[in-house]
Amino acid sequence: MASTRAEAWLRGPLDGVPPLLMPVAHALVQAREDLQEAASGLSSAELWSRPGGAASVGFHLNHIVGSLDRLFTYARGAPLTAEQLAAIKQEGVPGTPPARAAELLEAVHRAVDDALRVVRQTPETELLVARAVGRARLPTNVLGLLVHAAEHTQRHTGQVITTGKIIRGSAGTFTSS
Repeated sequence: MASTRAEAWLRGPLDGVPPLLMPVAHALVQAREDLQEAASGLSSAELWSRPGGAASVGFHLNHIVGSLDRLFTYARGAPLTAEQLAAIKQEGVPGTPPARAAELLEAVHRAVDDALRVVRQTPETELLVARAVGRARLPTNVLGLLVHAAEHTQRHTGQVITTGKIIRGSAGTFTSS
């Protein structure tokens, strides 16, 4: 059932978030809420199914957690650790037993909370400080990384919503509005 609550960006400012970073914070809050609604009722088998060869909902949830961690690491001006690099290869692995929706969503909630904490602590005067991404040290700045983290999270949130609807449809439980 779709939420009747106003979208995050229409609910006003978030406490402690610098005005220039409010869109980043709103996008992350909205993604967290949308992911909770889209994935919370999926079984482990549904979370890890790949309809038509698409990436699984479980992959997208893990990827959101990992990509937020990586992008915010770059925003701090730090390189990725060996653990962060190794985690990339595990994002699509269900685990034994396969991870459940509750644990994946809890990891998403923690990642968004961590990201919001960093957003709140980022002075607007540092937004244009140069940063580099990856081994190729591609140029960007703090603002670019924070905005990309938000839009990347939103992109994967949309994929979770769509894949979840396809999965529910194939199980006979999806109803269109």
